Amino acid sequence: MEAFASRARAELRAAGEHDVTRRTGTPDTLTPQEAQVARLAAEGATNLQIAARLFVSASTVDYHLRKVFRKLDVTSRVQLARAISAPGIAVGQRSP
Repeated sequence: MEAFASRARAELRAAGEHDVTRRTGTPDTLTPQEAQVARLAAEGATNLQIAARLFVSASTVDYHLRKVFRKLDVTSRVQLARAISAPGIAVGQRSP
């Protein structure tokens, strides 16, 4: 896989573009907004309730929850509540 990535980077440079470097860090690191949405969802709030509380749309809440579910590798709000209370989950921090 690294060979393909290296070739793609070389082709981008040749075309005058640059590659997008992914941030390092653990995938379970949540942004402050994701952490707030996750905490409210884990406490039992619906997407509409979370949206009203944070002054965002329900679609924005859904977007953040999908990212949280992916980062924490969970598929339900029950699993989310367990994952957030688990030690070692970096909540409310951005990756370096």
